[in-house]
Amino acid sequence: MDFSLYGAAHEGTLADRMGIEFVEAGPERVVGRMPVEGNTQPYGLLHGGASAALAETLGSVAAAIHAGPDRIAVGIEINATHHRPATSGYVTGVATRLHGGRTLATYAIEITDEAGKLICTSRLTCMLRDR
Repeated sequence: MDFSLYGAAHEGTLADRMGIEFVEAGPERVVGRMPVEGNTQPYGLLHGGASAALAETLGSVAAAIHAGPDRIAVGIEINATHHRPATSGYVTGVATRLHGGRTLATYAIEITDEAGKLICTSRLTCMLRDR
């Protein structure tokens, strides 16, 4: 996937403001990373909402690729379990497809720190619709 095209289409969005960078993208798996700095809560820990936003971004991109160019993917349900804090560096998320149908796509997302420790697990379901 041409990541420059994705970035240009999403300038000024939440993903852009949070510093999310895409490493790999396809309909079955999307990988991206995000800095902890600038995405923390007052105690200096990665904000749980930032982890959820990273998870939804990665899963939604994967679902949109799965849906195809004439369709859109919109998140309809997300959950997140926060396992441990991150305080510096980058976190990396990997969205892996669990189900890819015509109307729904579901992804499991694991977010890890630079040491490979699990920070957050999430599940996202997107509705796939015609434009």
